[in-house]
Amino acid sequence: MRLVFAGTPDTAIPSLRALLDSPRHEVAAVVTRPDAQSGRGRKVHPSPVAQLADEAGIEVLRPAKAGDPDFLARLREIGPDCCPVVAYGALLPQSALDIPPQGWVNLHFSLLPAWRGAAPVQHAVLHGDEITGAATFRIVKELDAGPVFGVVTEPVRSDDTSGDLLGRLAESGAELLLATLDGIEDGTLEAREQPQDGISLAPKIGVDDARVDWTAPAMRVDRLVRACTPAPGAWTEFRGQRVKLGPVRLAPGADRLGPGEVRAAKNSVLVGTGSHPVELGEVQPQGKRLMAAAEWARGVRVTDEDRLG
Repeated sequence: MRLVFAGTPDTAIPSLRALLDSPRHEVAAVVTRPDAQSGRGRKVHPSPVAQLADEAGIEVLRPAKAGDPDFLARLREIGPDCCPVVAYGALLPQSALDIPPQGWVNLHFSLLPAWRGAAPVQHAVLHGDEITGAATFRIVKELDAGPVFGVVTEPVRSDDTSGDLLGRLAESGAELLLATLDGIEDGTLEAREQPQDGISLAPKIGVDDARVDWTAPAMRVDRLVRACTPAPGAWTEFRGQRVKLGPVRLAPGADRLGPGEVRAAKNSVLVGTGSHPVELGEVQPQGKRLMAAAEWARGVRVTDEDRLG
């Protein structure tokens, strides 16, 4: 099939590579978010998808909005049979959805109808799901509610961060997306409506949501930090300044500490929660580099009177 691929971040790269390597499909163009500032110098950079498309010599479309008339006109000129989508990052109006005869097929990183929305992997980790996965579905106007073509499953490991889990799903999901497009072309794959039971929503997790509440049980703290790694980054305050936190380790055998109470030893730093303590892993004080928690504690000279929170 003739395809126009829509995607933006690194998560979309395995799928785009799989389609570029497929002898059955032609990627005629890609649609991605406009170039954006990133990095320390806040320089403007193209998205990862745009960079790969440029390397492959493929036309790149960067509409400010997917409903822009010039973009829609160009999409009609290209004439895709189908538009696969992976983490594009913008809503698609009906005027765009109506252009390809086979519709827009989205790779979503959950087992729909669970975790519809912008942050399915983060919510799977945050809520302690044991199994998650990815699904391909035809995009409709309602958010992530279209009929499903296929799924793959993936266990959620006890130490998974969102980044770890999303990395695995991006790879297995790329295979699923390719198989889905093959089946659509063959006419052997039929999408099935999602059940009305089991719907859950996964809204974006912002910086304010990523602040650690030390009165919560240790397991909740652990899940929050892993869910927010690498983005937006879990954090707390120490002596009035923000400190980012990497994944923690549960320490159920340690002496009980009050919520936010800190105990630093030579090679470890424990923090109290609403249940048992957790051991900090890496931390990043405001304006400084990432470092081991014990190194940070020595540098700031943590005392028994100090608290995080």
